Amino acid sequence: MTQRLTPGGQGPARRPGQRSRAAPPRTGRPVSRGAEAKESAETGRSANRPAARRAPVRRTNAPQPRRFTGRATVLLVVLIALALGYTYPVRVYLTQQSDIASMEQAQADQRRRIGELSEQAALWKDERYIEIQARKRFYMVYPGEVPLVVLTDPEGAARDAGTPPDAGKSQPADPWYDTLWSSIQAADAESDR
Repeated sequence: MTQRLTPGGQGPARRPGQRSRAAPPRTGRPVSRGAEAKESAETGRSANRPAARRAPVRRTNAPQPRRFTGRATVLLVVLIALALGYTYPVRVYLTQQSDIASMEQAQADQRRRIGELSEQAALWKDERYIEIQARKRFYMVYPGEVPLVVLTDPEGAARDAGTPPDAGKSQPADPWYDTLWSSIQAADAESDR
């Protein structure tokens, strides 16, 4: 009969219901739990496992939870792909909205301008308005009236009157540095005498 090894290669595997060869025979006397623990503490062996079969105790740390599980990573990749997929259509939508707003503003400005021009066209249908505009723009008068033109050009009016145009104006003052330099020159001229 061949011996079967455990997957870890630790030795012969026990079949259910089969006793280990190294196990001591059971005696018929009952043993209290305290005595069993005392006996195992003295021998350093477990009361339930024989020493030959005892595996070395390895201390392991509790598994650290991973920050990103596979599902979380896939979800994150899908969300990034969706965000990247929707950025272009959203940008196009916002651009179209701004274009629509600017066109509506231009249309409102054009309607306002059309309204102003319509009012002005209605004024030109009135004979009295035409008469006022002819007098104002073209200096037209009825026969027998004397036109009076007010000149607002002081230089032209002074020229027509025969006076020099600069006679009423005072000369601008010299810059401060010219005044300072001329006073230095005058003081230097006095010291040379």
